Amino acid sequence: MPKRDFPSDAFSLLQLLQHGDSQFPSGSFAFSSGLEALYADGRIDSGQGLAEFVEGQLRHRWATLDRVALVRAYRLGRDLEGLVELDREVETMSLAEGLREGSRRNGNALLSMHVRLQTPLAADYRAMVTQGAAWGHIPVVQGLVWRQVGLSEAQAQAAAAHGVCTDLLGAAMRLGKVGHILAQQIRSRMNRVLLELLGNQVGTEPVMHAYVAAAEIAAMRHETSELRLFTT
Repeated sequence: MPKRDFPSDAFSLLQLLQHGDSQFPSGSFAFSSGLEALYADGRIDSGQGLAEFVEGQLRHRWATLDRVALVRAYRLGRDLEGLVELDREVETMSLAEGLREGSRRNGNALLSMHVRLQTPLAADYRAMVTQGAAWGHIPVVQGLVWRQVGLSEAQAQAAAAHGVCTDLLGAAMRLGKVGHILAQQIRSRMNRVLLELLGNQVGTEPVMHAYVAAAEIAAMRHETSELRLFTT
């Protein structure tokens, strides 16, 4: 069989499929971003409500805070001190303790996996987290390690956005609120939202901000709940 030439960006595409896969271990399965509490309170009681929640998280948290942090981290490249400063900024911007802790835990889980994979700079940044110099928030770690494995800036953003969708929809399925078909229908609906958000490029001096009050309040209330499946 004759050898077939693949596009020059085929390797980065394969990297995107690997690192953006929901099965890549990052610890995110333990968090629902307040979704469990919102279901318990009856604030979400339908597929439409779930879709609106996911879209809200994408528009008012991920696109304006996590995505900006990821892009800034990506652009910092090998500047570990700059990454530490960015990490501290994300820490300050994360008001709800449960969401803040979830971001740290997910980031540290992803970072630890990349240390094992011997991704460049992962062990160096992990050492800074261990020493207490950095927090290891998930968008900062994503920007750091995904650049090192060969993802483009655009691919890194797409992988992160996809991860938000799969994490939230996966949480809803584990709670028994939606089935696989409805989850995929909502995921398909989110593609148009993602295209819109990703089409708005992050500028050279981006400012981070977020407003997802219902989710943050739910996450705070969830911290004291005795019966819960997720950490937040």
